[in-house]
Amino acid sequence: MVALAALRVVRCGGGSLRAARAVFSADSYLLCASGDFVKMYSVATEETLRLMGGHADLVTGVQLNPHNHMQLYSSSLDGSIKLWDFMDGIPIKTFTVGCKLLALYTLASCEDSVFVVIPKSGERDTFQLVSVKLTKATGQDLEAKELLVVLDGVDASPKRIAFGREGEYVASVKEVNLQIYFFRQKQLNRFSVSTTKTKSGNNHFTCVACHPTEDCIATGHADGKIRLWRNFYHKKQYTFSTLHWHHDTVMDLAFSVEGTSLLSGGVESVLVLWHNTSDCQKDFLPRLGSPIEYISMSSDGALCCTLHTDNRITIINSNLRFSKSIQGLIKSADVKTGLVVDPRTKALVLNGEPGHLQFYCLQSDQQLFSLDIVQRQYIHQAGLKQADLVKVAFSARGKWLATVEEREEETDPELQLKLWFYDEETQSFKLNTRINTPHEDHITDMCFRDMDELEDDSLILVTAGRDRMFKVWVMVEDTDPEAQQSVSWSCDFVGNYHNYQATHCCFSEDGSVLAVSFEETVTVWDSVTWDLKCTFCHPPGKIRNICFGRLTCSKYLIGATDFGFLCCWNLLSCALEWSAHLNVLVLQPDPLSEYIAAVSWLSKESSLFVFKPNEPRPIYIQRNLCKEKIQLAAFVPRDEPETIGSEKYLWLRRSQLFFLTDTQELMTLSTKSLEERLTPSSKQLAVEECLPVTPFSLLLGKHRRQQSQEDIDLGKLVVRNKPEQDSPAVKELLHTPAHVLPSASFLCPIFINSLLISKKNESAEEVGDEEEMESEKTEDDSDEERDVAEMEQEDTSPVELLGEMTCKLSKSQEKELRKIRKMDYSWISAF
Repeated sequence: MVALAALRVVRCGGGSLRAARAVFSADSYLLCASGDFVKMYSVATEETLRLMGGHADLVTGVQLNPHNHMQLYSSSLDGSIKLWDFMDGIPIKTFTVGCKLLALYTLASCEDSVFVVIPKSGERDTFQLVSVKLTKATGQDLEAKELLVVLDGVDASPKRIAFGREGEYVASVKEVNLQIYFFRQKQLNRFSVSTTKTKSGNNHFTCVACHPTEDCIATGHADGKIRLWRNFYHKKQYTFSTLHWHHDTVMDLAFSVEGTSLLSGGVESVLVLWHNTSDCQKDFLPRLGSPIEYISMSSDGALCCTLHTDNRITIINSNLRFSKSIQGLIKSADVKTGLVVDPRTKALVLNGEPGHLQFYCLQSDQQLFSLDIVQRQYIHQAGLKQADLVKVAFSARGKWLATVEEREEETDPELQLKLWFYDEETQSFKLNTRINTPHEDHITDMCFRDMDELEDDSLILVTAGRDRMFKVWVMVEDTDPEAQQSVSWSCDFVGNYHNYQATHCCFSEDGSVLAVSFEETVTVWDSVTWDLKCTFCHPPGKIRNICFGRLTCSKYLIGATDFGFLCCWNLLSCALEWSAHLNVLVLQPDPLSEYIAAVSWLSKESSLFVFKPNEPRPIYIQRNLCKEKIQLAAFVPRDEPETIGSEKYLWLRRSQLFFLTDTQELMTLSTKSLEERLTPSSKQLAVEECLPVTPFSLLLGKHRRQQSQEDIDLGKLVVRNKPEQDSPAVKELLHTPAHVLPSASFLCPIFINSLLISKKNESAEEVGDEEEMESEKTEDDSDEERDVAEMEQEDTSPVELLGEMTCKLSKSQEKELRKIRKMDYSWISAF
């Protein structure tokens, strides 16, 4: 039931997985920050096992509790530190510091303190490393106001501070300066490198890591060099050696658990393993896909993981072999395709890697797969003009996919329109038709006619371009004898209006009419004869968005202009129904209802208006939706309609609205927490329906809705198991972590009792006697046994119908009857 309280905006996934360094738990789970949440992944299955939410702003650090390996600390920009039982996903305590926390560190030598980076009060862009004393007072919400400044003038990046052997010292780098603070001696040493720029870059520090067992500090630099600092207890007698392989900035460093090797990563997308910190002995793991942002090691040294700039986590074995990959939502600099919903998977489809289309699952917050559209090698070079994906459209059932790719040229753009067909056998899209230069200039919009795809004749694609044309594409039989497919696409009609640029196009719900906007005018065309039926105009301003109403509002056409007007036209009367002064950036209709969502931008804030075209008054308004500018939005159909208690929220019943901001944050409106919406398969303890009923399934308490029946075969009565009871206690038992379960001696009798058969069932005893008799006579023919089984079923049915009126035979009588049944009566057929 949706509450009557105002809907809240939540980050629904797509959060950056590279905001902080990830950590491995002792039992090989991976924990990392993701937007406002902390995620726990299974290293073995790549599955999201826990989603821990409670912070009101971005999570900036995650660290294991060094005194309890089942607990986790997290810090956030909301000024709080949370202590979690991450196996249960339960917050144990919340410590309020009161200022933004930019990084988090823990030490085993400090039992009741953690270290955080905070802004220095009164000074802009200046930060401090402070120690926060965590009180042991009772209660869940506590204040942590006891702060002790450790270092001044540190960098805000978590990778530029590292703690040394057994927490004896802390090293911090910023620009060209390295400062080391020794806790016992309370001594601060500062070192610096030359500021002279070279061809390969400058000497600025970019990251730092400390050796776990020796007094050695490794620093990465912007020129690709790695320096190993030793003897830094003395301000003048210090020494350093240099390792150099990276041609550009060293992004992060990490020592192995024993300290025998050093890992480094950078923009080359290559993980480098330096053996014994020697420049001569090194191994490589290349082609990791994107620049490496962070490197983390597991406590046993068996695994390491790299966090990448494309929002991906790569898990790597200790022998430098690729193991697993967890791909989140790839943040593209410019989402040219818009937010499109795949009708098959209900996944969000948008720009991914350069030239690729990513299919992003909202439930698991992971990428389902990536489709290579451009099919060309992308070259990472600034200023190089390369083909890019700009438009995407799906047919109503997802059977066809249309894509447009273009490459900017000084004279004419290079354009390609591609039609892809979904192959059921390979479960992927295959290229069907490639059309070079479908328009003379950029394609501004395209759409399929949403009708029954069982009839190929009804499937139509329309494209609009800056060449002042809109074109209609239809399927035709492929006459090429060498062609692998039977159909291809061809242009069927070309339309224009007064030499204006065509900007947007869309079909009505029944596909009978097509609306195409030409600058300030909206034209309506018959989709059969392609005759111009009527035009609408609401000057001043060009048309920014158009869409048709649906269901009971299908007679209305909605349009938004760049001069801040939202207009509704009646197609039956060809007149303006109503208009409103609203600067609409996004106009998105719900495909399953009459509702339309309009997002406006005014006074540096986004607002949401939900309305029906037949009613000029909005049914829902949420001002100050978010401070960021909303660029794109999409309605995603729900698997099951929600029960809505208020008419105000009926528009949430069939679909859920998602929107993307200019900072590439994916958000939604909801009254429920994301933990309730995300249900990983690890929590679904149900046994598959195809599996046989076993005593263990009784313990699970799985309902199997079966009809009660008795099968008699060769006198053997198959006794069905009793209907299982769905026990809340058993469910709670199976959701409880293993370390807090009672002893096995307590649980064992429960399972043993489930194996026992009740003595009240007398037929079970009779079955036992009959089974012994049958085992003594195994020489009978299998064909005769089937005949006898049919005779038994025919004989027993009257007994079941008559019930108590039929006399039961004694055991001796039943034995005689069985002997008679097994006699061969085939000689009778000779007469």
